[in-house]
Amino acid sequence: MSLSNSVPDPGHSPAKLSTHPDFVGLVRFLVEPFLESPESLSIDCEFLSGRTRVWIRIAFKGEDRGRVFGRGGRNIQAIRTVVVATAKLSGRTAHLDVYGESSLEHTADKGGGHRTPRHKPRPTAKLRKN
Repeated sequence: MSLSNSVPDPGHSPAKLSTHPDFVGLVRFLVEPFLESPESLSIDCEFLSGRTRVWIRIAFKGEDRGRVFGRGGRNIQAIRTVVVATAKLSGRTAHLDVYGESSLEHTADKGGGHRTPRHKPRPTAKLRKN
């Protein structure tokens, strides 16, 4: 009995078999569950700078926007995190844009937006001089 068959061949590692991840398929897998009409999803993937940078643009119907972004932008930020991590594993950088996304929504979903307080702040008590 030979043990040489159980030793994996280093020339056929899973990382070397795939030249680049299927970013379109990944984004479709991550976004479609949030959409009422998945057929409205449009994905454009562009490789830049010698295929080391990936720019992914998505668009879908406006009524699905709230579900895709989620409360406080949590859903879209999680989707971006998975895309960026996948790109990093393949030695690339990635950027995901949502078509029609305003700059305020973009900064808010990254935690950089300004929130208005719900109630007016109470005035501070003044010190009395006796």
